Amino acid sequence: MTSTFPTPAAGGSTRATGLRRKRSPGEENRPTRVRWKMFVLLLGIVALNYIDRGSVSVALPLITHDLGLSKETTGFLLSAFFWTYALMQIPSGWLADRFGARRMVSGACVGWGIAQSLTAAAGGAGSLLGYRLLLGAVEAPVMPAGGKLNAQWLPAEERGRGAVLLDGGAPLGAALGGIVISALIGWTGSWRISFVIAGVLTVAAGLYAGWYIRNTPAEHPGVNAAEAAYIENAHAQEDAAGPADERGGLLPYLKYRSFWAMCLGWMGFNGVFYGLLTWGPLYLSEAKGFNISTIGWSTLVIFGAGFVGELTGGWTSDRWKAKGAGVNTVMRTMMGIAGTAVVAGLLGVVLVPDAMTAVALLSVVLFFLRWAGLYWSLPSILAGRANAGVVGGAMNLSGNIAGMITPIVVGFIVGGTGSYTWALLYFVGAGVLFTVSSLTIDYSRRLAVR
Repeated sequence: MTSTFPTPAAGGSTRATGLRRKRSPGEENRPTRVRWKMFVLLLGIVALNYIDRGSVSVALPLITHDLGLSKETTGFLLSAFFWTYALMQIPSGWLADRFGARRMVSGACVGWGIAQSLTAAAGGAGSLLGYRLLLGAVEAPVMPAGGKLNAQWLPAEERGRGAVLLDGGAPLGAALGGIVISALIGWTGSWRISFVIAGVLTVAAGLYAGWYIRNTPAEHPGVNAAEAAYIENAHAQEDAAGPADERGGLLPYLKYRSFWAMCLGWMGFNGVFYGLLTWGPLYLSEAKGFNISTIGWSTLVIFGAGFVGELTGGWTSDRWKAKGAGVNTVMRTMMGIAGTAVVAGLLGVVLVPDAMTAVALLSVVLFFLRWAGLYWSLPSILAGRANAGVVGGAMNLSGNIAGMITPIVVGFIVGGTGSYTWALLYFVGAGVLFTVSSLTIDYSRRLAVR
């Protein structure tokens, strides 16, 4: 197959971007690793995403006091982010397929940095609701666009690692967010000022992402001919083994069991993750007596374990498949282990009252739960490169339906019972849904659009 990528001899790059440096002849024969640099950048972008969206949860003990919010109102406000975030998932995925992921990632990052800063001006439940709705809308494109980049930039055998680098920003951001936001609050004496600082840093990161990211390897001046050929040949082999990789929108996938199982599995996963992300800090404060500093460090431990687990899951998956194991064997085994550990760990939190034991068990839960980051390889596996954006958007829409429902349900449970026990059992049910759905997916074939 003739390469469509420009070689250095043919002029390499005609763009004055400042990304390309002169290489020695020996270096030109070795593939560059621009794809991994870009996914490390995406890891950082998604981490900022979760620092910003989770900042309200970290500062919640102060915000509820300042604004006089009830448990039920707090649940609606935590949920509000997900209303617009979920609503914009499929449109964002379609836009990434149509106009490219680069614009969507950069524009979203700049937009939510502005929204994060504006949240500092909230004077009551109504204005805080409006800023949370805005934040959800402008954050929406990042994950579908990241799924699109996974399809465009990575061979099939590397997509597990790419998926967990992309999705690993979620637990990393949640872990660092507790420390960063609580430290900023302690340093400035104000949750409002800390939100402004976080927003400004996010805008700067978005501008850098727009400068570095490209939609395809062919467009990136840092990619040499060897890396370009490696990616292109892998994609050609993938295309030859399955249905044609052509744009078909979302509707053709609605007839497949694996598509619906993917959506329900991601819904179950997010029922647990978003529940712990939104209500976890207040749970530690009210049920375990932690202060704002202890909440920050506990959040670092719990969600930091999730970040380590996510990377472990991605590397284990790719290495296991590289040794010849079938993709269904690998994915169903790993998702089954993860789901079982999540359900057992959450039941342990219900039964064991000790605060430090609860933190340890929640750390185990997050370690295995974040193996689900491998789901971000599914849009490219099931839908190919042409439709990965819109299918990833549909998957994330399903997940964020749980994001909309869970904070409200937990708010009513805690407000009505005065206890977090039934909220934790709600998370157990979500873990069961994740496990059963994950074992139903056929991970071995691309779905035809005709």
